[in-house]
Amino acid sequence: MASTQQKSSLALYALTLGAFAIGLTEFIIMGLLPEVAQSMEVSIPMAGMLVTGYALGVAIGAPIITVATHKMKRKELLLFLMILFIAGNALAALAPTYSILMVARIIAALTHGSFFGVGSVIASELVPKENRAKAIAIMFIGLTLANILGVPIGTFIGQAFGWRATFWAITAIGLIALVGIGILVPKVKNHPSSLKNELSVLRQPAVHIALLMTVFGFGGVFTAFTYISPILVDISGFSPKSVSWILVLFGAGITLGNIYGGKLADRALIPSLIGILAMLTIVLALFSITSQFKIPTLITVFIFGVFAFATVPGLQLHMLNTAKEAPTLASTLNIAAFNLGNALGAYIGGVVIDLKIGGGLEAVSLVAALVTIFGILFTIWGGMQQKRKLTNPSL
Repeated sequence: MASTQQKSSLALYALTLGAFAIGLTEFIIMGLLPEVAQSMEVSIPMAGMLVTGYALGVAIGAPIITVATHKMKRKELLLFLMILFIAGNALAALAPTYSILMVARIIAALTHGSFFGVGSVIASELVPKENRAKAIAIMFIGLTLANILGVPIGTFIGQAFGWRATFWAITAIGLIALVGIGILVPKVKNHPSSLKNELSVLRQPAVHIALLMTVFGFGGVFTAFTYISPILVDISGFSPKSVSWILVLFGAGITLGNIYGGKLADRALIPSLIGILAMLTIVLALFSITSQFKIPTLITVFIFGVFAFATVPGLQLHMLNTAKEAPTLASTLNIAAFNLGNALGAYIGGVVIDLKIGGGLEAVSLVAALVTIFGILFTIWGGMQQKRKLTNPSL
């Protein structure tokens, strides 16, 4: 029994390593936004579109790759995705123009949804049913570590040696992750499922509601977080070199949030999601005020991190519960929804800044709170739909 648990733990850690590499690629742009903008001679909002481009690459590419590779064995698929990930980041490091950098970001993004989608399914199957959200949270700790360790260090490297050096470092981490997955992740048998059965989830209203829960529940996070670096520098008055260390606070917050969010989701899924989103809304609204003062900013950034990622295990588990007959595609679609929320948030934040709505940068976090309120409403709707489905399984 102990041997089985040990193997399961090693497999989860291997998935965490891959999640760390992919998460670092996604989030590092936020820490290097000014440097990339200056190097590529584009505006901050235009550089922010690299976040949007990545997110859209996940949202559009994830279901396409999942359908195209649905017959592949899961381990082989993970290895293929990591190779594609490495290629995308190497191209980003070499990109001579903004357009090529955008293409490189999209190539790397194609791996994101399928990796986390397949990884979530594997993680949930490696443990007893009552620990499924916790197992998913362990895998997603890779994302939190990417923030608490990867982004600050990557930002420091980018500021000291140029942002291209950061992407070369990510490429190297990708290679290590590739080896780790090849050695530690066992060959997992795919559950028999036809393409028709997988695609059938797209006709379920409950799945559509679950996707909207994720898009808006997480979209508010990136409305603010995409522009965290200019907020900290231009509004709070911190030096650019301080940003990487302040992001450590955010990373510490999301580590705690991810762990305890998973535990809460295992106990009471929908109620915990509603409560966490409500707290996130309050924190984002307060950030529009506290960001003007240094000490309150540091406190708020940490608390923001806690509630930003506490929703992730619950939202992913809710999707797995909603579409049990096609978990791989449904899980991947939900990862795409996370990134569609990222894209929506980055776009909304950029519009607020460009049009100077409510003062521009100063109003970004307040607008982020408004986006999160929609996430609460869809979550309430999703909970009602879930209750109806329990009483009438034919729905």
